[in-house]
Amino acid sequence: MRVMVADDSTLLREGLAMLLADEGHEVTASVGDAEALLTAMEQDPPQVAVVDVRMPPTHTDEGVRAALKIRARWPHTGVLVLSQYVERRYAAELLSSPEGGVGYLLKDRVAQVEEFLDALERVGSGRTALDPEVVRRLLSERLSPREHEVVAAMAEGHTNAAIAGKLHLSLSTVEKYVNAVFTKLGVSASAGYSRRVLAVLRYLDLRP
Repeated sequence: MRVMVADDSTLLREGLAMLLADEGHEVTASVGDAEALLTAMEQDPPQVAVVDVRMPPTHTDEGVRAALKIRARWPHTGVLVLSQYVERRYAAELLSSPEGGVGYLLKDRVAQVEEFLDALERVGSGRTALDPEVVRRLLSERLSPREHEVVAAMAEGHTNAAIAGKLHLSLSTVEKYVNAVFTKLGVSASAGYSRRVLAVLRYLDLRP
């Protein structure tokens, strides 16, 4: 997979580049600010861009604004955003993209190499990768604890069968929980939309 890395921390940026190269991925660019990221995108768009939320000069939202520009201008490039904290508004904006190929991970998750690489693969294949901790903090209080777990697993990209194995439930039980989630969140069957994606978006108070 061709990957671009953008983070103002030289240590993290170069560490990620080395990790990705060791795993057989091609790192097309490794940059430290949003302007350099967009310039590199203009020259050679990768399959996935790994982007820090906060970058120079103000260290507020330059990274996520660049990520949103990438989603708009290069829709076939997946974006995996890294953040030190759960930023509700940023997660909501990114996940509002109907095409998929977006992810939001806390930086602590990068230390869990297998989980990071799995998220990268999901984003690169056009799916969603949402950090379970981000999901946990954004969940609606309307759902039961078990329904929270089911939607968290849905946000990680698991099928009903995979959720059944993960939570040690029968497939029919998982299907009942999924349908209950759809009902409680008001997610109806709509042509052109994935009910599973819409359910996660409803957690973020989006109305696509």
